[in-house]
Amino acid sequence: MHKENPHRASVLQHVSQNVRRLRHAADLSQTALAEKSGVSRRMLVAIEAGEKNVSLSTLDRVAEALEVAFSDLIQAPDAGDHSRINELAWAGDIPGSKAVLLAKATARREVELWEMHLAPGDRYSPDPDPDGWSVQLFVFEGCLTLLVGEEEKRVAAGEFYMFASRHVHGYRNDGDVTVRFVRNVVI
Repeated sequence: MHKENPHRASVLQHVSQNVRRLRHAADLSQTALAEKSGVSRRMLVAIEAGEKNVSLSTLDRVAEALEVAFSDLIQAPDAGDHSRINELAWAGDIPGSKAVLLAKATARREVELWEMHLAPGDRYSPDPDPDGWSVQLFVFEGCLTLLVGEEEKRVAAGEFYMFASRHVHGYRNDGDVTVRFVRNVVI
C-alpha cells in the first residue's frame, strides 16, 4: 500500500488482530502456522504486531492455513454485518490505485457477474430466487432504486448493497440518466 494511505494502519490492525485471534482459536503456535502456511515465522510475528505491509498472496496462504476466508483476515473484528466488509485490501504505489473488498457471500455452486443498464423510467423485475441465493450490487452511474419485499432502497453511484434474493425484488431507474451497475448473483 502506498504510504500516504490513511486506511493503511486500520487494515493492518485488523489483519494483526484477526490473524492472532484465529491462530489462537486454531490452537496453533506461530511456528506451526508458519509451517502450515509456508509464510516465515518472522513475517507472521510482524503481521501480528501490525508492523508489516503484507501481500494479498501471503494473506491468502495464511487464510488457507487457518481454514478461513481471505475476508476474515481484513474485516474489522467488531463488524456487526459480516457480509459487508468495505475494507481497503490493496493500494498501489501511485495514489488512486486501490482494491476494496466490498462484500462477501458464501456460494454453494457459482457466482454470476452481470453488467446491467437501466434507462430512465425502466425496471427489471426478476422472479425470486431459491433459498440461499443472494445478490451483490455496485452502482457505477446514476441512482438505482432497489425494491426488496416492501422496502425501497436507493443505491447511488459509488455505493453497494447486498441482499437475500429469495424475496420478491426488483430494480428501477427513477432518475434522468441511465443507471449502470454490476449485479453478482451468488448461487
